[in-house]
Amino acid sequence: MSDTPPSTPAPVVLVERKDHVAMVTLNRPEKLNALNKAMWIGVRDAFREISADDSVRCVLFTGAGERAFCPGADISEFESARADAAQARDYGHLMDETMGAIADCPHPVVVMIKGICVGGGLELASMADLRICQESSRFGVPINKLGLTMGYKEIAALIGLVGKTNALEILYEARVFGAAEAKEKGLVNRVVPDDKIEEEGWACVTRIVDGAPLVNRWHKKFARRLEQPAPLTQADYDEGYDSFDTQDFQTGYKAFLAKRKPVFEGR
Repeated sequence: MSDTPPSTPAPVVLVERKDHVAMVTLNRPEKLNALNKAMWIGVRDAFREISADDSVRCVLFTGAGERAFCPGADISEFESARADAAQARDYGHLMDETMGAIADCPHPVVVMIKGICVGGGLELASMADLRICQESSRFGVPINKLGLTMGYKEIAALIGLVGKTNALEILYEARVFGAAEAKEKGLVNRVVPDDKIEEEGWACVTRIVDGAPLVNRWHKKFARRLEQPAPLTQADYDEGYDSFDTQDFQTGYKAFLAKRKPVFEGR
């Protein structure tokens, strides 16, 4: 009998820190990062933890391996975890929590997409702020081929990115299409050569981190507020001036006058 202890399975969601960047990685490359229940939980918990950490200035969200960000749900799990409406409702609650954790993260969230970004993968990516993909990346939501519907929150996010007509085209036709069309529709912000995805993904994150972190959080908050139907209040308008009372404002304008790069402290 071998005395070698059994190896511990790798986490299905990895969370790493590189200075002010939190990197969240879907980690089932042998399954192209297809989403199972453990991954939904892992992503939810990761983003909740990151959201509470004020030292984070940007989140980079990606998938392990070179072939896919995520192709959607692990269909083999349906028979045991989503076999009927009651099970699906419970599972959908978890998915809503995960989507909300990404969307509500106060820090900028950038998705670096390699290869396939389809179904649930596209739903996850749509909750982020920016999406950068490879020229060979593929997109789509072929959910009607499974006889299933996309949820209200996910449809709302898709409409927010591409508009109602394009969203319905994506859902009705269930096509899987290329990066150029995704860029044309507004699904992604930037398309880069396949071998440049890491370079451009990190360059984008670095540019964000170099900015004033409080300002980036305010801009994200203001953009979310403008999506709400209620009219802006005086308190909303007044918050737009709070940045003048920060140390980062002093740092920023003095660095500009001195023609040097500002080093922001987030206070």
